[in-house]
Amino acid sequence: MLSNSSGGFGAVALSALLADHSFAGSYSEPAIRLPHDRPRASSVIFLYMDGGVSQMDTFDPKPRLDLEHGKPYSGRIEATQFGEVGNVYKSPFKFRQCGESGIAVSELFPYVASCVDDLCIIRSMVSKFNEHQLANFLLHTGFGQQGQPSIGAWTVYGLGSESQNLPGYLVINGGLIPSGGIDNFGSSYLPANYQATLLKPDKIPVANIRSLEPTPQLAKRKQDLLRRLDRGVMERYGELNAIESAIANYEVAYRMQASVPDLADIDQESQATKRLYGLESEYEPTRIFARQCLLARRMVERGVRFIELTCPDTDNDRWDAHGDLPKNHGDNALATDQPIAALIKDLKARGLLDETLVVWAGEFGRTPFTHRKDGREHNPFGFSIWLAGGGVRGGLVYGATDEYGYHVVENKVEIHDLHATILHLLGLDHTKLTFRFGGRDMRLTDVHGNVVRDILA
Repeated sequence: MLSNSSGGFGAVALSALLADHSFAGSYSEPAIRLPHDRPRASSVIFLYMDGGVSQMDTFDPKPRLDLEHGKPYSGRIEATQFGEVGNVYKSPFKFRQCGESGIAVSELFPYVASCVDDLCIIRSMVSKFNEHQLANFLLHTGFGQQGQPSIGAWTVYGLGSESQNLPGYLVINGGLIPSGGIDNFGSSYLPANYQATLLKPDKIPVANIRSLEPTPQLAKRKQDLLRRLDRGVMERYGELNAIESAIANYEVAYRMQASVPDLADIDQESQATKRLYGLESEYEPTRIFARQCLLARRMVERGVRFIELTCPDTDNDRWDAHGDLPKNHGDNALATDQPIAALIKDLKARGLLDETLVVWAGEFGRTPFTHRKDGREHNPFGFSIWLAGGGVRGGLVYGATDEYGYHVVENKVEIHDLHATILHLLGLDHTKLTFRFGGRDMRLTDVHGNVVRDILA
C-alpha cells in the first residue's frame, strides 16, 4: 500500500509547499531567496534621524570649538545651502567617555551612552547634497533624485520576506515623513509589492484592511470574483507586474487582519519592558518613539526584513537646528534616547542583536559655525552615524573629521559605501543585486560603493 501510494504522499507534500509563498513565489511575490554570501544579519532596523543631526554635539567632540567660540571661522568654507557663514559656535553639551571602550558621547544621550560598547560610530560620513530632499533621496535610494527604489525595497527584492502575514518592508511613522515624501520608501521600477507599508504606532497601526461587507460570505464571494477577473486578464495578456503586485498586496493585507492586532498588542509585554522603553515617560514624543521601537523589535521577531522608524514631532523642526540648537537637539534626543537604548538592550537580551542590524543616521550633519546666535547650517562634508549588531564591531570609532568637525580627514565613507556594507551584512553583493530596467542593469549603488570591511566583526 505504501509503495503504491508513495507518489500520492509526495504530491500532498508538494501541494503544501506550493501553497506556501516562501517556496512557490512568483515574479511579483517576495519569496525567500538565497543570499549571495553568508549573511551576518537577517533584518535591518533603520532609525532615521530627520533633519541633520549635529555631529560635534552628539558623537564627535571638538575642543577646538571651545577655544574659538564667537570668532570668525578661518578654515576652508564650502557652499552652504543659504550661503551664510558666521562665527564659530561651541557645543552647548558636555561629553564624557563611556563604556569599556571609552568612547566620548554627548550628555544628550545618557541612555545610548550605556550601550556604547555595542556601537560602531562612523565619524567620517559624507553626502553629495546639502539640501534635505535630495540628501534624503540619496540616503534612502542611492540616488539624489526622485523615483528610485529604496534600500528597503532592494533588500526585500534580494532576500524576500520571512513573514507570511506581514510585509517584508515596514515604515513606522512617528509623525514626520522625510522631505521628499513617501518616494523615500518606494519601489519604483521594482515590482510594486516591494515598496514599504506605512504604519502608525497607535493601538492598531494599520487602517483600511478590514472588510466593509456586512457578512463574511459576501466578502468571500467578492474576493473570488476578483480572482477570476484577474486570472482572466492574465490569461489574455500574460503576466502583468502591476496586477500581480496588486494581487500579492491584497493577499498580504488580508492575512494582516489576523497578524497585526497581535503585533500591536504590546499589553503582552511586561511592565519592566514597557518601563525600559519609556512608555511611561511624561514626555509624549518619548512615548511615541518608545512604541515605535518596541513594535520594531516585535516585527523582527516575526520575520520582517527591513523596518524604518521616522522621528516623532517635537515641535522643533526635526533635528534641523538652524537656531536654538540646545532646545532643538535637547527635545529630539529626549524623545529618542531612552527608546533606542532599550531597543538595543532588549534585542541583545533576547539573542536577536547578532542577527539584527540597527542603523542610526540622518541625511547630513551640521557646520561648526552659525550665522545666528545658537544654530548650525547644513554640512554634508563630514558627519556621524552609528551601527550596532548584525555583524559590525562594537565599541569602535571609524574615521575622523578635522579639528572643527567640518571636513572628513580620515577614512571617508560615502552613502554608496554605507549601502554596500548594509547589503553585505545581509549576505547580498551590491554589484550582483541588479534589476533590468531602461536597457541597463540597475542597482542600489549605481556604479559606486565599497564595503567598509574595517568595521565588520
